[in-house]
Amino acid sequence: MSAFSDLGEPLCTAAQVRSLDRAAIETGGIPGGVLMARAGRACFELLQQEWPAARTIEVVCGTGNNGGDGFVVARLARERGWEVRLRVVGELARIGGDARVMLDEALAAGLAVEAFDEGHAAAGDVLIDALLGTGLAAEVRPEQARAIRWINASGLPVLAVDVPSGLCSDTGSVLGAAVCADHTISFIARKRGLFTAVAPEYTGRRHFHALGVPPAILAAVPPAARLLRFADLVAVLPARGRAAHKGRFGHVLVIGGNRGMAGAAALAAMAAARSGAGLVSAAVRPGNEAAVLSRCPEIMVRGVAFVAELEALLARASVLVIGPGLGRDAWSGQMLTAALNAGKPVVIDADALNALADGSIDLRGANPAQWVLTPHPGEAARLLGTDVAGIGADRFGALERLLALYPGTVVLKGAGSLVGDVASGLPTGVCAEGNPGMASGGMGDILSGVLGALLAQGLAPGIAARLAVCAHACAADLAAARDGERGMLASDLLPDLRRLLNGRASS
Repeated sequence: MSAFSDLGEPLCTAAQVRSLDRAAIETGGIPGGVLMARAGRACFELLQQEWPAARTIEVVCGTGNNGGDGFVVARLARERGWEVRLRVVGELARIGGDARVMLDEALAAGLAVEAFDEGHAAAGDVLIDALLGTGLAAEVRPEQARAIRWINASGLPVLAVDVPSGLCSDTGSVLGAAVCADHTISFIARKRGLFTAVAPEYTGRRHFHALGVPPAILAAVPPAARLLRFADLVAVLPARGRAAHKGRFGHVLVIGGNRGMAGAAALAAMAAARSGAGLVSAAVRPGNEAAVLSRCPEIMVRGVAFVAELEALLARASVLVIGPGLGRDAWSGQMLTAALNAGKPVVIDADALNALADGSIDLRGANPAQWVLTPHPGEAARLLGTDVAGIGADRFGALERLLALYPGTVVLKGAGSLVGDVASGLPTGVCAEGNPGMASGGMGDILSGVLGALLAQGLAPGIAARLAVCAHACAADLAAARDGERGMLASDLLPDLRRLLNGRASS
């Protein structure tokens, strides 16, 4: 097992959470009803914390265990003299087990249960979504979809119990319709799907409560993924010795900057320099040298027209970054073939990924184990022969398929970027940081440069990728906190990247 195997908070699938729930009952000796009561109480305490003036609530429950949690919330609020409207979607006769016990306790407390009717107006300070839990695996049924639309149209702030109803807790995709919550509180283990794909648009602020399940039980289930934060990862970057020199920190060669796209290569090279590479070179289409050099005179820039001119640069470099501004023509194909067959660690981005997808390059001497691919969803779709919707429906599955095709390291970019690799044995990493300001041109070029620099400084690819993704996202969060998300440029991240990787700033 890797020395870094415990980096990041564990994330689980719905099946794993069910296994933990059973273990808590059978091994930990915690009855299911006690767990349900604890979940409802944790939800009610969060309700009081986030909306201290609330005294009237709507509670929308389903007929499963998620509804049971909602019945507890309703009872606790009623016992404190709050006005509670309790609505159930589905037939009461279908409610059984611990959920039925919680319903009976709510009724004994004087609550009345109303059958859900979308024609009734919502009223209250807060709405509790306890309709559907983590067990949802197919699209919501029509009655549930109507209830979800009613909740979203209510105009009330929403607290979701365990997962916003209609959101897949494994993938973060919407199963037909999903509740848009302001806060979501999850129990026993964090669900991996709540941190990627479109999930952040539906969860609101995320909270967690372990419900008193013993740590030994939680530790017995290997996580499906880990939630990565920059502050937890930066310590893997070693301190520099007082006698250090530039030769100890690697030589990154950025290959790209075709006609009209010199800026992309410049951004990647500048990011590599600001992230600690000892030397940074750029091989660009002849005529673009000045455009790169004027941005950063520390970069060694060479116009390269033919592969023969590139070979000397490849020999001196320790790490390659290819793709930023590479373009799609005969020149780019020759550069890419030479780079991928050079036997060096290589970060593959942008048009290099597109050329890889269409099979237009000769890979007879290539070693995918040394590759780090950084596709966004569109590039991932082309690599896998699907569409962007297919990638978004199951980002974890897409990452697994990419690693099967290219058994090195893969960063699947997007909200909650995913990182996986073959060599380390680490679970998939999910980036906890980043913001919508990153939806602008050049951000991927910056990430490629950071990743190249960390590889050049000796980090293993899987670790370098995890740290690069989090440093990149954290720098964007600092830039957004300072000046806002709208109008953020990729180059705005450069000063924060340097400070972050020197331990001078934090998220």
